[in-house]
Amino acid sequence: MPVCLTMAHLDGLVMARTGFNHSANYRSVMCFGQAHLIEGEAKVAALHAMIERFCPGRDAGPRPFSAQDIKASAVIGMEIEEASAKIRAAGNLDEPEDMDNPSWAGVIPVATVIGAAQPCPKNLTQPIIAGLDGYVAGAHLDAVIAAAALR
Repeated sequence: MPVCLTMAHLDGLVMARTGFNHSANYRSVMCFGQAHLIEGEAKVAALHAMIERFCPGRDAGPRPFSAQDIKASAVIGMEIEEASAKIRAAGNLDEPEDMDNPSWAGVIPVATVIGAAQPCPKNLTQPIIAGLDGYVAGAHLDAVIAAAALR
């Protein structure tokens, strides 16, 4: 079936000396193509790959997927036929006549940051696994995932 997949990521709030010139820094993409269900062994492999993408080695820890787990999950593949990306990564763009305005202007960065791990109260004493060691409070998620991909 034909589909359009859109993704946007906010990187910063841009404050100008006038509300009209406020903006946002972002990365976005719009992809058009054909989607299809992935079934059978390819579906199971995709489910395992999703876990490994975020935490290499994690897939070996939890119990294996049950037949019901697999049945309850849908995996969709997409053949991208066209795509368009847009990025804004700039500072405030004030008008020359607004430069004397004393309002603060600049960029407030926005990031997805890891918080402190909250173990399940029913953990039997298992330490956090080695594959999760990059997920420490204050770490940026994109840096953790990039480092995990290099393992």
